[in-house]
Amino acid sequence: MLRLEMYDDVTRVVMSTAISRSIGYEVSAYLVRGVLIDVGFPAVARELAAVLEQARPSGAMITHHHEDHAGNVQLAAHAGLPIAASEATLHLLRARPRLAPYRRIIWGTPPHLLAPIIPFTSETLRLVPTPGHAADHHIVWDAEREAMFGGDLFLGVKVRAAHAEEHPRQLVASLRAAAALRPTRLFDAHRGLVRDPVSALLAKADWLDATVDAVDQRIAAGWSDRAIARALLGREELAYHLSRGAMSKINLVARVRATHP
Repeated sequence: MLRLEMYDDVTRVVMSTAISRSIGYEVSAYLVRGVLIDVGFPAVARELAAVLEQARPSGAMITHHHEDHAGNVQLAAHAGLPIAASEATLHLLRARPRLAPYRRIIWGTPPHLLAPIIPFTSETLRLVPTPGHAADHHIVWDAEREAMFGGDLFLGVKVRAAHAEEHPRQLVASLRAAAALRPTRLFDAHRGLVRDPVSALLAKADWLDATVDAVDQRIAAGWSDRAIARALLGREELAYHLSRGAMSKINLVARVRATHP
């Protein structure tokens, strides 16, 4: 399923499946200045192709390799759409590591990137590295209009579950760097338009910074990951059970331990 929402100069392309809606998940691409930011997931490939045919963007910019954001890069590249993405993102799309079952069920299985990439450069939009959620994560920044397209940088202030490749300390730095750009609008890939974006980004950075510090203190005191997660973050929730532990609070603690000083 796909629907469009208008925000002045920005079109939000909201994508979901029956399964994703049943658990409260949607993901968005954005059309701005004739450019498509992210290309969604394989289960909406046909609908996205129709959007591309109608909107005829000059190019696409990809925030990171996760299948709900970059799952249709092969489709776009095969259609001849120029694409801007980091080399790390393109490498992962070509390699296409095996997805966990829950991700294939929710979003579909993306094909390997085989089509040649026509490089794309925008005069007004630029990819800015913001690692943490993923090593290859970028935001798209429109300095002239003070608009930020955040991919999965924000997601919410107190996001307690993490997957195994996340880097919480990097994410804190990326959140503060993004806030320093002083966006007046932030378009999140899952939450849509975020009000008061600088305050929201800094609130998340402060909460995560304090959480990482509290985890570090308990690691130094000899606590186990499970005990730390239970004390600081509470019991595991739906995401843990649906993903069979791939998205979990204990992962957040484990990722902090992996870089414990």
